[in-house]
Amino acid sequence: MSSEPAPASASTEELEADLSAATISKKQLKKDARKAEKAGKASQRQQQQQPQAEEADPFAANYGDVPVEEIQSKVISGRTWTDIGDLDEAAAGRSVLIRGSAQTLRPVSKKMAFVVLRQSMSTVQCVLVASPDAGVSTQMVRFATSLSKESIVDVEGIVTLPKEPLKATTQQVEIQVRKVYCINRAIPTLPINLEDAARSEAEFDKAEQNGEKLVRVLQDTRLNYRAIDLRTPANQAIFRIQCHVENKFREFLFSENFIGIHSPKLIGGSSEGGASVFKLEYNGQPACLAQSPQLYKQMSICGGFGRVFEVGPVFRAEKSNTHRHLCEFIGLDAEMEIKEHYFEVCDIIDGLFVAIFKHLNENCQKELETINRQYPFEPLKYLEKTLKLTYEEGIKMLKEAGTEIEPMGDLNTEAEKKLGRLVKEKYGTEFFILYRYPLAVRPFYTMPCYDDPAYSNSFDVFIRGEEIISGAQRIHTPELLRKRAIECGIDASTIASYIESFSYGAPPHGGFGVGLERVVMLFCALNNIRKTSLFPRDPQRLAP
Repeated sequence: MSSEPAPASASTEELEADLSAATISKKQLKKDARKAEKAGKASQRQQQQQPQAEEADPFAANYGDVPVEEIQSKVISGRTWTDIGDLDEAAAGRSVLIRGSAQTLRPVSKKMAFVVLRQSMSTVQCVLVASPDAGVSTQMVRFATSLSKESIVDVEGIVTLPKEPLKATTQQVEIQVRKVYCINRAIPTLPINLEDAARSEAEFDKAEQNGEKLVRVLQDTRLNYRAIDLRTPANQAIFRIQCHVENKFREFLFSENFIGIHSPKLIGGSSEGGASVFKLEYNGQPACLAQSPQLYKQMSICGGFGRVFEVGPVFRAEKSNTHRHLCEFIGLDAEMEIKEHYFEVCDIIDGLFVAIFKHLNENCQKELETINRQYPFEPLKYLEKTLKLTYEEGIKMLKEAGTEIEPMGDLNTEAEKKLGRLVKEKYGTEFFILYRYPLAVRPFYTMPCYDDPAYSNSFDVFIRGEEIISGAQRIHTPELLRKRAIECGIDASTIASYIESFSYGAPPHGGFGVGLERVVMLFCALNNIRKTSLFPRDPQRLAP
């Protein structure tokens, strides 16, 4: 019988190697088992702890970011909101709901923080203290301090009185926060810091003396990020002052039987003459933007309205970058019938501006003080009865003070400022009327003087040595109007309908125009008209 060969016996070395490998494998298996066991236990602990972490803050509903869909006009809750500016001592003990921008965020500890909210010109300090009784957790404190500056925030809490007067806020109360929700987060790093933009020159000087260097926000940077710059207290106050000036202008003229009108801003020819006009194409026809509502104010008088005014945009193609010129500004214009003398117009201006100045001083103290903190100025000096001087009297004062003026020429900026100083010294007023200007420096529609056609029945009005108003008696006869237009280089055919309106019977009349931004700038003694224009348009700026 055949048999299979017996297998060869393994060597001792091979057996030892196998035993060693088996031992290592068993150790690795035990090690892996222990590791897996630990990982399993860790996973189990994590799974056990996860619901505990979610349940760890029983006050999680009292804070957080509000989803967009919740503020897409989803529901009318009926809740009552309180303006921050209305929070005073009388509100102590009340529960209030407020909304504002997060101006400052100051963590004190894990359990305490301060948040200052701002609404318009008002600020209030909100206090968060972790306490189960108050429904405030440490997580809620952490959430509040994690907000970015200028984020929009809702706070609900109890009004309390602080032990010491608060220096950093306008409102002398605090809010003990019970709920805080972020409505919209601002980006973490803003292009300009509001605190930097709100500093006064005095603060810069003090810092320099102490060897500190503060960030200065320059004008172009401010205007590039105007939406942030407008939030400073001074800017909030400036544009509230501007609103009051406009409203008082309307109110006073209403009381004097003026009617408000709205004239077109697209016109076929120049309304003032000269080169400072924006030209454009209008459905295949040459056109321009109105330099003033002048022609239409006069045509309205011809239309039988008697007295009219307008508040609206005015366009001037200015080439110079000065502190007081804009390419677009808001014009306050008025026109009225004259019975005997163009001083009737001056009397309206006298009453109007004295009324505006009084109103601002009596009703806008908070705003004026706010502007004064960043841009210090002296209150405007004016007389109850406005001073009137002739052009010749003004020129004489300048010559006696050593300033030569071109014969029959207009006053330049330097001469205006010097005359303003001289008038203030002699008459104690910074608001006055200069009348009877040379005809050559006035618009074509200005009525010449009866006794000397080289002069005109016109006037300018000055505040702090700068001209703010131009006005005059207008020419109301078509023949003289056409003649003067041609003499001033205006193509009479482009204003034919305007000239023709005076051939239907037109009463003697006069009026004036003033730039709203310039009035505010000079009343508050600001150094640049761009500070009083919401979004300025000058020769270099067309955005934002």
